[in-house]
Amino acid sequence: MPEGSEPDVRTGKGILRVLTCGSVDDGKSTLIGRLLLETGQVFRDQLEQAADESRRRGGRDADVDLALLLDGLQAEREQGITVDVAYRRFATGRRSFILADAPGHEQFTRNMATGASTADLAVVLVDARKGVVTQTRRHCNILSLVGVPRLLLAVNKMDLVGWSEAIHQAIADDFRAYADRFGFEGVVCIPLSACIGDNVALPSSSMPWYRGPTVLEALEAEPGRTESEAVAFRMPVQRVCRPNSGFRGLAGTVAAGRVRPGDKVRVFPADEVATVARIVTFDGDLEEAKRGDATTLVLAEDVDASRGDLIADHASPPQESDQFACRLIWLDRAALVPERQYLMRIGTGTAIAQVTKLKHRINVDSLEHVSASMLGLNEIGSCNIMLDRRVAFDPYREVRETGGFILIDRYTLATVGAGMIDFSLWRASNLTRHTLAVDKRTRAVQKNQTACVLWFTGLSGAGKSTMANAVERQLFADGRHSYVLDGDNVRFGLNRDLGFTEADRAENIRRFAEVAKLFVDAGLIVLVSAISPFRAERRMAREMMEPGEFIEVFVDAPIEVCEARDMKGLYRKARRGEIKNFTGIDSPYEIPEHAEITLKTAESDPDTLASRIIEYLRSRESTAPET
Repeated sequence: MPEGSEPDVRTGKGILRVLTCGSVDDGKSTLIGRLLLETGQVFRDQLEQAADESRRRGGRDADVDLALLLDGLQAEREQGITVDVAYRRFATGRRSFILADAPGHEQFTRNMATGASTADLAVVLVDARKGVVTQTRRHCNILSLVGVPRLLLAVNKMDLVGWSEAIHQAIADDFRAYADRFGFEGVVCIPLSACIGDNVALPSSSMPWYRGPTVLEALEAEPGRTESEAVAFRMPVQRVCRPNSGFRGLAGTVAAGRVRPGDKVRVFPADEVATVARIVTFDGDLEEAKRGDATTLVLAEDVDASRGDLIADHASPPQESDQFACRLIWLDRAALVPERQYLMRIGTGTAIAQVTKLKHRINVDSLEHVSASMLGLNEIGSCNIMLDRRVAFDPYREVRETGGFILIDRYTLATVGAGMIDFSLWRASNLTRHTLAVDKRTRAVQKNQTACVLWFTGLSGAGKSTMANAVERQLFADGRHSYVLDGDNVRFGLNRDLGFTEADRAENIRRFAEVAKLFVDAGLIVLVSAISPFRAERRMAREMMEPGEFIEVFVDAPIEVCEARDMKGLYRKARRGEIKNFTGIDSPYEIPEHAEITLKTAESDPDTLASRIIEYLRSRESTAPET
């Protein structure tokens, strides 16, 4: 067994996890199909089925499209491309392999990143006719980010360039020059034809100038990824097992290191110390659990632990923080918007996350750091992220499983980003909120009112400012203490550095919400008048307040009415293209789904509608619990 290889429990041979990647139609699936065929992993009926499918598509009788052995989805067969990551196992006399065939199309970069996250080696295919392209560089960048140590460059389709040594050498030199900038441990370059089989399992007679290993020989000789004995134990808790009152176990998969009965561990975030009493599996207790083992730990002490927690070595604990510097791959068609809230899944836990600063975007061709306010689909950047709570982690370069994370859209639950933690922003993590002598409730009682935020949202011209002013007049007459934060007025000062892009709008609302929160803390009734077109930002503002403090008021007016009221002519300019990102014209407005109050300003006068809000506030106060 090659040194450092993970053993295959079925064969006893070392397992090498290999990812194949590259641009569209570079021959990844064909290469894996050839490897499976040459190592005797293809059954006769599979080969016959592939041959029949090849003939149906118009191929010659002797030609079998080996990619058909991999393309499992109907969409893949119809389009002739790989959409999902296809995993295949095969073995030789020396070791076992798990091959992951990643899609090459740019829109499926997320699938490629997923396959790369567990790979020990990446086979990067390049079409000899095209050479190194942008997608090749993007994949190389991602492989570096996720920590794949070694690369095998497969210059494919050499038969279509006359088996030219000069073409192969030029491509190899170009690729090495780019890959060397990432510090990979090694890069092997092999010219081949996956379709014919040259230099895949057997040496090519058509390229006598090449004297290096075949693909299969290079895979068998690959040392693989080794884990140092010094790596500390880590296991994210997947679930708590309590089949009966006499058993309580913490189930999960060991992410790093080893653990034995009698070892001292710490459970985060509670940071409680315990002793491992048993290591339980379906097949019986173990004397040791190591990286990759799915197991259940029984602790001698009754500690507070649940799904999402992390069990770690007592002597070498992880770090804890709520703010990080990260590298991020964006995987969604909707751009990353700094300050918008997402869900972060790290280990088995979930937290609310915001990208507080996008430091730069990486140009995948030149590796230049480019200033950016947003990240688009498949772009890679460096950023700072803030969470709503502290989590235990390790830097990604030390432990991939506890330093890697994904970002999830809070509404669609789609995975939108994949990231790697570089380090904690320790200064931010060590900030503490001071307790003041006079609290929010005391200030509100002094003013004989219940502090809250009335958040007026709607299209430009819907009547938000008119309604906020009408409500404040009635509040003032009623002896209440209030303040209006108007969207236009605030942009003269606090937010004068912001434009109207989606990212700037998100930051605009974040600042509104932060100021409103301070005013509520002062015991005031705050009236915010801002278009705030996106549900995500309004939800962020709501969650910054205590339950019941945020009252969303949807100022509802048809766009035709809003345009008729437009004294500044903004809608006309927007329709002529003179104003960009104008809400309702070329930028969307997302109607509130659960607003506490909806005002139809085209159907009633402002004072009548304002009275409705005053009555709403009085009813809240009458039902509020006494303090």
